[in-house]
Amino acid sequence: MSAVCFSLRSGSVLVPALKLARGAQTAAAPAQAAAARLKRFAIYRWDPDKPGDKPRMQTYEVDLNSCGPMVLDALIKIKNEQDPTLTFRRSCREGICGSCAMNINGGNTLACTNKIDANAARVTKIYPLPHMYVVKDLVPDLSNFYAQYKSIEPFLKKRDESQQGKAQYLQSVEDRQKLAYRWMIDSRDDFTEERLSKLQDPFSLYRCHTIMNCTKTCPKGLNPGKAIAEIKKMMATYKEKKSAVA
Repeated sequence: MSAVCFSLRSGSVLVPALKLARGAQTAAAPAQAAAARLKRFAIYRWDPDKPGDKPRMQTYEVDLNSCGPMVLDALIKIKNEQDPTLTFRRSCREGICGSCAMNINGGNTLACTNKIDANAARVTKIYPLPHMYVVKDLVPDLSNFYAQYKSIEPFLKKRDESQQGKAQYLQSVEDRQKLAYRWMIDSRDDFTEERLSKLQDPFSLYRCHTIMNCTKTCPKGLNPGKAIAEIKKMMATYKEKKSAVA
């Protein structure tokens, strides 16, 4: 190895010589790679376009050292690096849209807000939502959901629409806080009784058994179970009024 000396005199002071490194001989040794943390994911697979294909569980291994913290990160990594045929929905990645709803380790949740279990000895099991038909792999058929959503008319309804778009429909802070079970409780809506009348059957409101899974699962921290209970109270009052009129 050669050395080049530089001298600089300032009074009687001599700056020591500097040695210049050359080539790969002087390169620092590469840092030792961290040991892989392999995590297994057992994922429900079914492709209706493949003749004779039957539902099955397929296991993938993911190194958590090079993966994001959420289950959705693992799914995206598997699809990008191991199996491009793996199918699932995703969109906002912020727990708002609900596109990545699926069953993870026995609980209905969102893959984008569900943290990966760091215990590598435990297999993370992922299924599509259990109460819906499956389109492919982790993709549920949302046709029935959208039909039900449409049936409740999820928009503000006014009997007098002459002022629509001309002024704001004002609301108090107290009334605003009740909107967990809109639109029936919305003080700006004029069709509360009509909305309640549509719930008078055994397959709507009273299908809820107050198990509270909805509240546990809600990614926004809301309490749908309590809102349903409040609607049941409204139904009781509505029936009393209806009986009194009759």
